[in-house]
Amino acid sequence: MDNRLSEAKPSSTDVQALFNRIAPVYDQLNDQLSFGLHHIWKRMAVKWADPQSGDRVLDLCCGTGDIALLLAEAVGEQGQVYGVDFACDLLAVASERAQKHTRLRPLRSAEMIWQEGDALNLAFADHSFDAATMGYGLRNVADIPQALRELHRVLKPGAKAAILDMNRPTQAMARSLQRWYLETFVVPNATQLGVRDEYVYINPSIERFPIGETQVAIAREAGFTAATHYTLSFGMMGILVVQK
Repeated sequence: MDNRLSEAKPSSTDVQALFNRIAPVYDQLNDQLSFGLHHIWKRMAVKWADPQSGDRVLDLCCGTGDIALLLAEAVGEQGQVYGVDFACDLLAVASERAQKHTRLRPLRSAEMIWQEGDALNLAFADHSFDAATMGYGLRNVADIPQALRELHRVLKPGAKAAILDMNRPTQAMARSLQRWYLETFVVPNATQLGVRDEYVYINPSIERFPIGETQVAIAREAGFTAATHYTLSFGMMGILVVQK
């Protein structure tokens, strides 16, 4: 999550450095700032991506691995999960969490591969994955259409992907509430943990992020045969579900 730069969109290097800096407190802040609801939203994303037992699946912009671990349970021990992110510090946290997860649930966990990578230029062959997810990543990439084209490329024909992210409400009251929440709750909490500048960037990033119907149009232009955007939490969150 983000907001140091309010006018121009920050570069990929800036965003990469930002996420590496917040890695130590990322999970703690997500729990605090969403009141734990992000776990529900992530389960919804996994359900809509429709992974099956034994599938090879991708969690793009995987962060600390929340969604990837849910995918691992869905595909089971015969499946394979790739968690890809460009922030190596987040991947280190994800890998550590996965090791603990595997010890706790050894019979339910898939093979997990953590890989540093660029969402705009994925190091996978065409038609590599049976399903995919992306959590809070599309809003932060430098080129949204290119990210969706790459996602389309690496999915198998008929495969689905679910993309969870913060959303800009279309109703003025909901948008005002969202701004108030970010300014009076999110930023002060981030400040206490020493990452104020990194979290001030969220509001401008939401303003720049395409609304749901625009995301659907971009997804169709990227080649997806079906695309639907679902709003959550009074329009403050959204999940874009696409099918190749």
